[in-house]
Amino acid sequence: MLDLAQIFPFPLDDFQHEAIDALNADKSVVVCAPTGSGKTLVGEYAIHRAMAHGKRVFYTTPLKALSNQKLRDFRDQFGHENVGLLTGDLSINRDAPIVVMTTEIFRNMLYGTRIGETGTTLQQVEAVVLDECHYMNDRQRGTVWEESIIYCPPEIQLLALSATVENSGQLTDWLQKVHGPTKLIYSDFRPVPLQFHYCTGKRLVPLLDASQKAINPQLKKQRAPQRQPGRRGGGRVSLPFVMGQLQERDMLPAIYFIFSRRGCDKSVDEVSHLSLVTDEEAQELKLRIDTFLAHNPDAGRAGQVGPLY
Repeated sequence: MLDLAQIFPFPLDDFQHEAIDALNADKSVVVCAPTGSGKTLVGEYAIHRAMAHGKRVFYTTPLKALSNQKLRDFRDQFGHENVGLLTGDLSINRDAPIVVMTTEIFRNMLYGTRIGETGTTLQQVEAVVLDECHYMNDRQRGTVWEESIIYCPPEIQLLALSATVENSGQLTDWLQKVHGPTKLIYSDFRPVPLQFHYCTGKRLVPLLDASQKAINPQLKKQRAPQRQPGRRGGGRVSLPFVMGQLQERDMLPAIYFIFSRRGCDKSVDEVSHLSLVTDEEAQELKLRIDTFLAHNPDAGRAGQVGPLY
């Protein structure tokens, strides 16, 4: 039994303890919890446990970008020599104790193995972590997760990490039927509560009223003019104005979603004149960006790097 206090220097939540207990009981586990609640910690424990046993772990993600992110995170946590990556384009340290890959890669591995048998590519694998397992509900790609579970040898533990979904019980029952003993760990607790705001042309205001169940009456009363200082001709609040409102309320850093590459490039130009960091922070940013680009010269496109300084 591993000493949790030595692995994680902070108290764990109840659902994390329950999931770890289920793994220690050699069961497969489905963890359903909100984004940001700490599901990944259970996957990290599965890695620590397997390495303590001299075994391996496959960590699957739905996207190459997520696989690359996990590669960096796990290298920092477990050491470069212990982590590998498999995507359609790259094969890095594929015999490492921890191998990160897209779920499609894992499914394709299993295609070459008869159901119920362990092929050479799965030797010494104790557990497979299926991150973002709610993708199983995706009409186009869901079969990848289904086939991965069906074809996975029963002696390999499965750890399915999912956002909260309505059919988590059905998923667990099905996984238990096709793979083996499985426990559902469900939590709807959010360690960081969600707060919703709406940015008018004048200011940032709470979207909901005090009950958090209805629209803020201030928004209903407000009838903004067609053109306001913070608005564009089409009525959309400008990005620099939104950034200014967030900065005033100490709500930065923030992630601003834009659903096209062209829109992202245009928005970079819009906010390039804003001063969102101190001079010392700007120097640190420049140092880190230059260091990264020195090792990854193809990572920055022309015109993208300058506004980051």
